Amino acid sequence: MYTNDRIVIDELSNANAGVVVFSISKVLWVGSMFLAAMIGGYYTFSMASFLVFVITTIVSLCLGHSLGMHRRLIHKSYQCPLWLEYLFVHLGVIVGLAGPIGMIKTHDMRDWAQRQENCHDYFGHQQPIWKDFLWQIFCDIKLENSPKFNIEQSVCNDRVYRWMEKSWMLQQLPLAIILFWFGGLAWVVWGIAVRVSVSVTGHWLIGYFAHNHGKRDWHVDRAHVQGYNVPFAALLTMGESYHNNHHAFPASANMGLEKGQVDVGWLVLKGLAYIGLTWDLTLPEQLPAREELKRIMPTSKTL
Repeated sequence: MYTNDRIVIDELSNANAGVVVFSISKVLWVGSMFLAAMIGGYYTFSMASFLVFVITTIVSLCLGHSLGMHRRLIHKSYQCPLWLEYLFVHLGVIVGLAGPIGMIKTHDMRDWAQRQENCHDYFGHQQPIWKDFLWQIFCDIKLENSPKFNIEQSVCNDRVYRWMEKSWMLQQLPLAIILFWFGGLAWVVWGIAVRVSVSVTGHWLIGYFAHNHGKRDWHVDRAHVQGYNVPFAALLTMGESYHNNHHAFPASANMGLEKGQVDVGWLVLKGLAYIGLTWDLTLPEQLPAREELKRIMPTSKTL
C-alpha cells in the first residue's frame, strides 16, 4: 500500500467531516492579482510584455512547480545539488500558490483524503465547476478531525525554506524589480500579475479536469477519488496532466508512461542528468508493488 510518512492519523482522523470557509489571505492575494491582471493587462499589452508572460510562465511552471515543488520537494523522485533544489523551489514559490511548507501540507492533505474510501468534495473537485473554482481559489477546508503533519526536519529546520515560507508572497519582488528595470510597469504587470493569475487558475483547472475527465489505465482500489490523464494539456502542464499515471506511481520522476505521452518535465530532467545536475531519477519499476493498484483497460468520462 502507498503510504506517506508526513501524514499522522489516529482513529478519529476523517477526510469527510468538515466545512469549506473563505480564506481572507487567498481573497486578498489572488483577488489583487486578478484585478491587476485584468485592468493592468488591458492597458499595458504589447507583444514584448506578452512574451515576458510566456517565458516567465514556462520557466516557473516547469522548473519551479513541476520539477522543484512537486517532483523534488514533495516526492523526492530525483536527486540534485542543494543549490539547484533551492533555485527550483524558489521558482515554484513564485508561481504564486504557497510557500514550500504550505505546498507540502496542501498536497499531502489532498493526497491522503483522495485515497480514503470517503472524502469531502473539496478534495476531489467533485462539485460543479463554478463552485469548485470558488472553493479552490478563495477558500480553505476545515476538517473536524484533521490528521497531523510530520514534515521532515530537513525541510522544517532548513533556514532557506523557513525564510521562503514566511516571505512567499514577497518572493515576487526580485523578479518584479528586474522586470521593471528592463521593461517598466508593463513587464511587471505581465510577468507578475498576469502570470500568477493564469498559473493559479490553470493549476485549479487542470486539477478539476484531472479528477473528473479523461482516460485511465490504472485504478486504485478503495480510493474515493481517481486520477485521469488529460493529454491535451500535457505540454502546458509540463507533463503534470498525466494524473492517472501520477496516482498510480506518485514517486515516479516520469509521468508520461504510455506510448505517445510526452512529459516535458521528464525530458528536462534527463537533459540535466546528462550534464550531471540530476541523478537517481525514479521510475515506476523501481517502486514497491502496491496491492491496491490495478491495471485496467483505458476508459474515459465524456467531456
